[in-house]
Amino acid sequence: MWLFNSSIGRKVVMSVTGMALILFLTFHMSMNVVALFSEEGYNMVCEFLGANWYAVVATMGLAALAVLHIVYAFILTKQNRNARGESKYAVTDKPAKVEWASQNMLVLGIIVLVGLALHLYDFWAKMMLQDLLGNESPLNADGAHWIRTIFSDPIHVVIYLVWLAALWFHLTHGFWSALQTMGWNGKTWFCRWKVISIAYATLLCAGFAIVVIVFACCGMCGSCC
Repeated sequence: MWLFNSSIGRKVVMSVTGMALILFLTFHMSMNVVALFSEEGYNMVCEFLGANWYAVVATMGLAALAVLHIVYAFILTKQNRNARGESKYAVTDKPAKVEWASQNMLVLGIIVLVGLALHLYDFWAKMMLQDLLGNESPLNADGAHWIRTIFSDPIHVVIYLVWLAALWFHLTHGFWSALQTMGWNGKTWFCRWKVISIAYATLLCAGFAIVVIVFACCGMCGSCC
């Protein structure tokens, strides 16, 4: 099948899975921002999602998309390096018009992957997974308190902010690149998509970062929030 056997097909898979993951990140960020305005509202969302069948199905789907995206990222990187052959060892100047993020997408992706693993351990493993295992998890009833607890640790705060910075670089290139792969790359819209990508990635990552910073301050100050 051309989607899996051809270079263009693999790029399409990368683009589609990437856009789907961006939509999930948008939902996740919106859910987190609720905690800034109403911890009770955030806890209600956590309880609603919980380990219900639709949340489990969505989690499995997201996991499949993430695995596909990561696997194809490595395949395309290896393919590109093989295509360069011996020239990859030559010392050359970096093209002025090539973005830094474009040249380091694999490294950025690995940082994002490590941050995701930490996030899953900090939250998913101690909330939804406990429900799936049949263990009663008090964190699902007070997820906002758990956010404050996690981010009362300065090391966690720094790690998460570095992770979000890597995610920002990854998205600013990946967003418009995915649209270009899907054929939305006319002369008029090419630069516009780049601007939209930067704006969208900035809003998305800023939403996550604000939650981290606000709850870090709350956790460090005790009951001031």
